[in-house]
Amino acid sequence: MSQERVLVIDDESAIRSSLRGILEDEGYAVRTAASGEEGLAALSKESFGLVILDIWLPEMNGLDVLAEIQRHEDRPAVVVISGHGTVETAVKAVKMGAFDFLEKPLSLEKVVLTVRNSLLRARLEEENVRLRERLAGRNCLVGKSPALQNLRAKIRAAAPTDGRILISGENGTGKELAARLIHQRSPRRDRRFVEVNCAALPETLIDAELFGCLKGHGPDPAKEKKGKIVQAGGGTLFLEGIETLTLRTQAALNLALAKGSFEPLGGSGPVPFDARVIASTKASLGDLVRQGRFNEDLFFKINVIPLTLPPLRERLEDIPVLIAYFLRIYCREYGRMPKSIHPEALQAFVNYSWPGNVAELMNVLERFVILVEDQVIGPGHLNLLVETREQGPMPASRPSLAEAVRRAEREAVHQALRRHQWDEMRASAELQITPENLRAKIRDLRITLLP
Repeated sequence: MSQERVLVIDDESAIRSSLRGILEDEGYAVRTAASGEEGLAALSKESFGLVILDIWLPEMNGLDVLAEIQRHEDRPAVVVISGHGTVETAVKAVKMGAFDFLEKPLSLEKVVLTVRNSLLRARLEEENVRLRERLAGRNCLVGKSPALQNLRAKIRAAAPTDGRILISGENGTGKELAARLIHQRSPRRDRRFVEVNCAALPETLIDAELFGCLKGHGPDPAKEKKGKIVQAGGGTLFLEGIETLTLRTQAALNLALAKGSFEPLGGSGPVPFDARVIASTKASLGDLVRQGRFNEDLFFKINVIPLTLPPLRERLEDIPVLIAYFLRIYCREYGRMPKSIHPEALQAFVNYSWPGNVAELMNVLERFVILVEDQVIGPGHLNLLVETREQGPMPASRPSLAEAVRRAEREAVHQALRRHQWDEMRASAELQITPENLRAKIRDLRITLLP
């Protein structure tokens, strides 16, 4: 686990040297800068938990530097140093977001105490944010099925290590939640969990987003950008949908992992890669490697500990547990009386194949809690599960032959499922197709649990 990192920005070499000595004796990793410009350059390349900033600096003054720091995505805590007659300015700095201020001449005990308290307060604020995120994300890993118990055992074993992890699973199975759970149980829990949604970033932005860039070299030439790898320094970097990265970016990431360092776009020197990597994918990376669409070396580097999240249709015994869990959460959130589910309605839930997995189940249950006034959810309430896109008005123009065929097929499949309470084996027998083909049609025709 890396040390807490502190950046000292002061134009007096004696103060820089003194603060470095004091803080290094206390176990902190310290870097110094003689000007605001030099300090901001260091912040664009490295991640710091705390900045000690002198108010009076040549050229760019301390308040301007503080304003720039406050614009950072992962802004560190700031303690300002004020000399005689600058206490009012220091108070202004606190109003701008500084945690505290130190008056000259500096006291050894005061410096250590202020740094310790500022870092502690910053950690507590981050922990509150993580707690809110954790509560918002819910717990998709609820259940008692053997598949889920096996997954939880692997997470318990993997979390305390620094081994890179590849999480595979369909959409809605809870890959991000699993990654956050691993981070929360790791020695890096007090540092940041930084997520990169690889699929959401265009090819022109992904390198700058990951590795950062200096002025004149990124999508916005007027700004420096600190990459997500630096933001995750000492913590966890979660690469969601890693299969969507281009081969060029895959090669750059592979090289950075191999060297343990990388260079921002336009940079002139290496920056340490100090983050644990957890990646997720809904594809088979092994197949993509064989097809030449994924870097084989990168695959081996990120697949040290493979985890697979089972789809909901393979853990049917967890559905009643999940229903009770999420009904309790949503009833509490919306101020509703506790609700339960009738056995017949429960059987329909169990029979359904849940192509959207736990995420789809959560969506359905939230809708029930909002719209069902009765305390027991029964078969008669299933008509509330019609999705908006399926209730829209019929188009004014006549449908094409292909669209008419699709609608007729959708109606036939849907009615067969209704007649057999969503039992896919019996419905597929009636339709004279295989259960696998039926599941494919449910996905392709966008059929949901309807009345």
